[in-house]
Amino acid sequence: MEYKNLKIALGLALVCSTMQLTAQTVNREDSENLLKAKQGNVVLMKEFFTVKPTDIKYNKVVLPGPQFIISDDPEYIRIPEAIALKEAVAPGAVRLYVYNVNGVKEPVKIDRKITAVIKNTGKQKMHIRMVKYSSQKPSANYFQIGKQGLADYFASKGSEQIRVVAPGEAIAIDEQLERNVVKYDELTHGFYDFVIDQPGEISVIQTDLKTPGPVALKRIKTVIPTGHKNAGRGLFGVSNYKVTATDVLDTKNGVAEIIVADGIKDPWVLGVEGTSGKESTLAGNYGVMYNIELKWKSTDGKGLALVTWNSRSADNQWCNGMAATMVVSKGKFNEGIIQLPSDRLVTKAAPEAILVQVFPPAKNGEEQTIKLTYSPPGASCLPTPLVFIPVDMNTLK
Repeated sequence: MEYKNLKIALGLALVCSTMQLTAQTVNREDSENLLKAKQGNVVLMKEFFTVKPTDIKYNKVVLPGPQFIISDDPEYIRIPEAIALKEAVAPGAVRLYVYNVNGVKEPVKIDRKITAVIKNTGKQKMHIRMVKYSSQKPSANYFQIGKQGLADYFASKGSEQIRVVAPGEAIAIDEQLERNVVKYDELTHGFYDFVIDQPGEISVIQTDLKTPGPVALKRIKTVIPTGHKNAGRGLFGVSNYKVTATDVLDTKNGVAEIIVADGIKDPWVLGVEGTSGKESTLAGNYGVMYNIELKWKSTDGKGLALVTWNSRSADNQWCNGMAATMVVSKGKFNEGIIQLPSDRLVTKAAPEAILVQVFPPAKNGEEQTIKLTYSPPGASCLPTPLVFIPVDMNTLK
């Protein structure tokens, strides 16, 4: 996973701020293209992204949420059999984000299993129930896995099945991972929210195809040391945020954008890496859920088009594509989950924008509320700005 370089970010912010001389507007052609587009489609917007929109200021509150564990350091597991993460969890709610690649190529490339297990470290029987989850077939198409994984997670209704783990024993968290064949350079991507009633220990393991994860756990004695690379790994103290715009957005004031998960105005979440006991940084805030809410009104009769785009393509050679998934409230299109983009795998670079939603103005001009559920998309560079563009809804009439 790629994350934003601080020096680059500050440099871009300085350049963009010098361009922000007047309220940014959208020309008629771009406005028409946005209003003609289907939800999730890529729209070409010519010179639009040469000017930085006004920042939407916001307050951010940590919401109650599960203990959050992410496995992305090492991202590429180079050892045929190894533990890539081991973390202790307390009874209660847990979120686990598995993001690991079969990186074995010496002496030859071989098929592997990458699985996640939980061991009951308590004195009583552990009961475990899945609340929400998504699990993708391993693939080298990281973009597709990233956006489909979030879509499946948002849509998940969980399971009523309660599994029981005896004290001292372990089970696979996701039986599908036990059956998957992970070829060289393929990504295993799993996203799980579950509840337990005993203390436990979660491990992410790479092993051979025939060995069950709990069996491999008993014979592997060491954990791969953290390299302090990629998004990171560990147990983190924040899993859910509520983000609320401080001011009412008014279409008369021109284009505005809200940016989260940039590492600057929205710092990276901190935690502890269990094996070393040292502080760990979740660079990218991948897996953190942002519940975004903003009030808006139209004093000039215009609506709001919400778009996102790949803002990192110009400053990082590895950021040549972006794909995301969000939940967006009702507007011109129904409320729901939308994969971005929906008409192709990724958006590449400006002048491409992805239409997320169009919000018509209220007939009486009263305030309205926009609600979004956003999580930084795995396999894509950050940030992915959310840009609100005033559009004349009568343009096509």
